[in-house]
Amino acid sequence: MHRADPARGSGAAAQPGGGLWLSATSMLSRLGWAAGDFEGWALALASRLQQADLPNGGGRLYCGHSEMRMDMKRRLLYGLLLAVLGLNLFLGAHTYFDAVQGAEKDDAYPNLRLFTTVLDKVRSDYVDGDRLTYQELIHAALAGMLRTLDPHSEFLEPAKYEELKKDTQGEFGGVGVVISMKDNQLTVIAPMEDTPGFKAGILSGDRIIKIDGRSTEKMSLQDAVSRLRGEPGTKVTVTIFRPSTGMVKDFELVRAIIKVDTVRDIEGRGLKDPAAFPLSEGNIGYIRLVQFGEQTPADLEEALRKLEAKGMEALVLDLRSNPGGLLEAAVKVCEKFLPRGQLVVSTEGRQARQRTAYHAGGGRKFMHLPMVVLVNAGSASAAEIVAGCLQDCTAMGKCRAVILGEQTFGKGSVQSILPLADGSALRLTTAKYYTPSHKVIHEKGITPDIIVPMTEEEERDVFLKRTPGGIESQPEKDQERIRNARDPQLERAMDLLKGLALYTKRSPSIDRPSRAERAQAR
Repeated sequence: MHRADPARGSGAAAQPGGGLWLSATSMLSRLGWAAGDFEGWALALASRLQQADLPNGGGRLYCGHSEMRMDMKRRLLYGLLLAVLGLNLFLGAHTYFDAVQGAEKDDAYPNLRLFTTVLDKVRSDYVDGDRLTYQELIHAALAGMLRTLDPHSEFLEPAKYEELKKDTQGEFGGVGVVISMKDNQLTVIAPMEDTPGFKAGILSGDRIIKIDGRSTEKMSLQDAVSRLRGEPGTKVTVTIFRPSTGMVKDFELVRAIIKVDTVRDIEGRGLKDPAAFPLSEGNIGYIRLVQFGEQTPADLEEALRKLEAKGMEALVLDLRSNPGGLLEAAVKVCEKFLPRGQLVVSTEGRQARQRTAYHAGGGRKFMHLPMVVLVNAGSASAAEIVAGCLQDCTAMGKCRAVILGEQTFGKGSVQSILPLADGSALRLTTAKYYTPSHKVIHEKGITPDIIVPMTEEEERDVFLKRTPGGIESQPEKDQERIRNARDPQLERAMDLLKGLALYTKRSPSIDRPSRAERAQAR
């Protein structure tokens, strides 16, 4: 029998199942649960119930056993319908309460009340609370909050912010190791060549566990940098743990003004040396970028011209243990091997202003120069931008670079300095770097096209061998070994370029630019 739905008024068509259906859907609606997924099925089920009630269009037919079977069938179907609706109500309630709890976690006001309550409790009940100021407590809380975000974000108190500004404006004394946080541990990305840290034998991957006897376990990255820096000529003791060997060792280092030639040849010589940048067998040039500074692009240009004047036909660009540097320098290095307008790198953050694309500019080009780019675990930041860009652009047919070596460090995030009204500032990670094919660098690194591993001892001996005075700075018993050290990654790169040159000469129509293309590139 049909009955009118009182909620809809007497003129509305009734839903099969009457008040039961209305109350169930109303409860689901209040809980925010979408009942539409079950509505069609439930309507069909209720229609079956109606047919069971009215087998002859409105009159009831009682037929003994047939009536009992029909009654049991109705009860079974009603029970099934109620079970399904009950399950929906339970799941809807669960979802509703989860949403309420999530909203409470993201509601600023009750959480700020909790913060101020704790702040007052500390001030009133802590045994030495009378020695604490609200500013000290707030600054400590802000420092802890920023520290939980990532290893590179930090709250800078006014004194630290002033120190940071001075560091970007002038020279400072240091030990010549570039550090970062990796797996929540203070880790050496790379020692800079011809610096106290490098000469002492500190290696990429070493973990700094103490500075002047103080544990670095809860020390921020900026605190560690501040403790390593100081007046030139002063001493600092660094305790390192080397994961590969389990060695723990103290290094007493004398701080010095860190000035590094960012572009060097295969013997470690800079541009001022007239004999620098010779060609190897097969007319292969070699350039090592130690880091990316303001002068790096111009120095690279000069080194390339020297090698070109000598007849260079291929190039090894060595970015191993290069800790990075200026983004603008990395873009200008890439553009020497790319056509004008080619995307080099992009940054993406939550805000539109943090989304920027950097493209190659004009100038002299070496797009058709076959090259191998060497990388390792000490290649980070700007070095990874260059390696990732050239790798992607080679796949697009825009340049001719092969990346060889080991997985890079994986430091590809952008930190912005946000000054605050009281003279403090936030160093906040606001964006990440992406290669031209939109591969993320941060915490991933760049995977070489050809992987050639090296042991820590091989890396150290090779670096000492090509650093001026590096061999002489070591004990006499080690000097002969270092002098005869092999560089398997460089050897593989040279073999690869020789093979490519031989193949190109035998197939001159393959991938050789015409004279007009070479003139246009210039």
